[in-house]
Amino acid sequence: VQLQAYGGGLVQGGGSLRLSCAASGRTFSNYAMGWFRQAPGKEREFVARVSRSGSSTYYTDSVKGRFTISRDNAKNTMYLQMNSLNAEDTAVYYCAAGPDYTKWNYWGQGTLVTVSS
Repeated sequence: VQLQAYGGGLVQGGGSLRLSCAASGRTFSNYAMGWFRQAPGKEREFVARVSRSGSSTYYTDSVKGRFTISRDNAKNTMYLQMNSLNAEDTAVYYCAAGPDYTKWNYWGQGTLVTVSS
């Protein structure tokens, strides 16, 4: 499956952005989906994941209550709504797909989110 992440940009602290990840090539609903991010000088870290149906979600502690992951299987697209952004959220955000949460076999190219303080 091919993944294309987009929607990043420059936003002021406290602002919001919505990232999207468009999938193609294989049956989107067969894959668990996730968002990861890599801040400058840091390792890539998990942000959020969503089950194949969209009914189950999970977040890393630092984004709970601020970010919402969702998917629309009819549109082959996953989303990450990011609210109350702060400088620590500045990173390149990647979407990923896999048969389950332990195997992220496919990755998008990343979209840069920059939060100004």
